[in-house]
Amino acid sequence: MTLYVFGHRNPDTDAICSAVAYADFLKQTIRPDAMAACCGTPNQRTEFALRKASVAAPKIIMDIRPVIEDACNREPVFAHRSDVFFDVYQRMNDHGIRAIPVLGDDDQIVGIVTLLDLLELMLHGGVDPVQAREVRSTLDQVAKVLGGSFQHAVEPQQIDDFVLTVGAMSAGGFTERMNKLPADRLLVVSGDRPTIQLPALECGVRALVVTGGYQLSSGLMQLAKANDVTVINSPYDTATTTMRIKAAQRIESVIDADFITLSAKTPVESVRTQLYRSPQTIFPVTDAGKLVGVLSKSDLVHTPQQEIVLVDHNELGQAVQGAETANIVEVLDHHRLGGSLKSTRPIRFTMEPVGSTCTLVAKMFQRANIVPSPGIALCMASGMISDTLFLRSPTTTDVDREVIEWLRQHCDCDLDEYAGEFFQIGSALRTCSPEQVVREDCKEFEESSRRFSISQIEEIGFDLFWQRKDELAKALKDLARENRLEFSALLVTDIASNGSLLLMSNEPEGWEEINYPQLEDKLYELNEVVSRKKQLLPLIISLLDSSPLTTG
Repeated sequence: MTLYVFGHRNPDTDAICSAVAYADFLKQTIRPDAMAACCGTPNQRTEFALRKASVAAPKIIMDIRPVIEDACNREPVFAHRSDVFFDVYQRMNDHGIRAIPVLGDDDQIVGIVTLLDLLELMLHGGVDPVQAREVRSTLDQVAKVLGGSFQHAVEPQQIDDFVLTVGAMSAGGFTERMNKLPADRLLVVSGDRPTIQLPALECGVRALVVTGGYQLSSGLMQLAKANDVTVINSPYDTATTTMRIKAAQRIESVIDADFITLSAKTPVESVRTQLYRSPQTIFPVTDAGKLVGVLSKSDLVHTPQQEIVLVDHNELGQAVQGAETANIVEVLDHHRLGGSLKSTRPIRFTMEPVGSTCTLVAKMFQRANIVPSPGIALCMASGMISDTLFLRSPTTTDVDREVIEWLRQHCDCDLDEYAGEFFQIGSALRTCSPEQVVREDCKEFEESSRRFSISQIEEIGFDLFWQRKDELAKALKDLARENRLEFSALLVTDIASNGSLLLMSNEPEGWEEINYPQLEDKLYELNEVVSRKKQLLPLIISLLDSSPLTTG
């Protein structure tokens, strides 16, 4: 199973670039199956960085909860509507299964057959002298099950409802019984007994099966051809031949067409209870109407867990949907420890107070003495440039400065010129709807049971913000309401001045202690504040702690 390396929801450049670079590192070291993934579309700046680095964007996966195709048998054993008992039973016996999906001529799933259904096929009719002898099949299928050969064939592929008759009695008794049955449906089984074969051929039966490896004489063969009687030679004795002819019945009459199918992409948890309660033993799994697998109830006992690595976050509230069901094997982050992450086994956990997760990934390359390709080097540099405002953010450390100098040696472009281009690209206020702006780099937090979000965008100047302030305020309120948050905040950072504006959806209790200039209702000027994790988040937490949530 692939190991996916995920950044957080609503990913920024550092989240995506660290996922791409760390997946590349893992491929070269301990996990060749590692693959970068993201749970959101890259923004324009990130797309620019990936394009400049000639690096493929990570695979977009919005939900990693196990789906049916993860749990089912992807190499299903199946039958066709036109198959016969002998072949289907042998197939089921070879694979140790008790039920099998059945496909039609167009390979669409048409039903299910169980071993009990097949038993009914062999025992149907009870003591009724005609029904108990009925065999719906073709002469081709009869000959195949017998391992026999045609001495003469008349329309061997035609589907017939045969009445099986064994010539094991006296010639007179056989002829009397045969005359009571429809000749055009009779399939007569006889050993080397011309006294049985002759009246059968004269009567013009549908087919004569000669057992014991014998063949008809030339004279009887002329009569068979004259009366259009098919002649099949069986290598088995009469008893075995009779049993095998019964086993040549087509299964279509016992196919259960009232059955449950499952879509391959259906989450396992959404149907688990329904499947346990169903009397059905197997569940065909389809994709675009085609059979792609078979799920049994035992497959639900130990549903496979997706293995993932979290980069640039460590809180489940920020992780890809379904992360709580996954096997999180590693965390690589530079934020605070959120506390919501739990595991049932030890995991690698790397957390250091540096300016960017890409800094930590680059250090992994350094420690392993692996030289990154120019594209991966630029990818890591892009994450660092974005998160540290090219080393101007207060989150920047000496480690970041040393790492960016190391990356310069491996990039194919001048990082100073590149950083200028990077920040000129993709103004969210210029290109995105207000809903996209407040969700572009949005992180949810939970502190003392109080849930809120902080979004951040980086611009050159605030002119566009003032033009769009009212619609951004509405989008922020909608975001808080949709996600049932106490409040949502948008930090608009001016790269040129190293200052920010803070727009709130609403102000929680204790907000009057913020101690920053209020420009308008729910809008504040935060000079020298450019970091969400190191400056704004601690400020908000301190305000919330000073005014605990009260319950009425």
